Amino acid sequence: MSAGHLPLRAEIVESKDPQIKLGRIIINAPTKMIFDILANPKMHATIDGSNTVRSNFSGPERLHFGATFGMRMFLKIPYPIKNTVVIFNEEGAIAWRHFHRHVWKFELRALSPNQTEVIETFDGRPALSQRWLSYLGAYEKNQVAILKTLVRLKQVAESR
Repeated sequence: MSAGHLPLRAEIVESKDPQIKLGRIIINAPTKMIFDILANPKMHATIDGSNTVRSNFSGPERLHFGATFGMRMFLKIPYPIKNTVVIFNEEGAIAWRHFHRHVWKFELRALSPNQTEVIETFDGRPALSQRWLSYLGAYEKNQVAILKTLVRLKQVAESR
């Protein structure tokens, strides 16, 4: 396999904290292009590896720090959720949370002009209820979903 064609796999990044789940992938695309995909809430259903995000129903076309955006979700039943952007740095980081306060974050690092390392993090530490996250199996499910999301993000970015 040549260096320009990396496997279509994401890897788990070990965290010393059981409330933090991480994944990593290398994407053959410029950092800005990948950031633009993540900053577009209409793309979230396309790249979501949890299969719970259905569509975007409110918010800006492009996210920014403090922006709120609504998503139609499905986890056994359909429900809406409103997220708030808590980190927005076009040089390589974007994160959001909803009312329960756990955070989804993407960090991007240019390896070359056309290759980017992306790390996705689910951080449950700020959540209002650890018991609820444990009951839902959120840590285990999000670890798997992170890997699937990163692979979908890679597919979308590399097809552009």
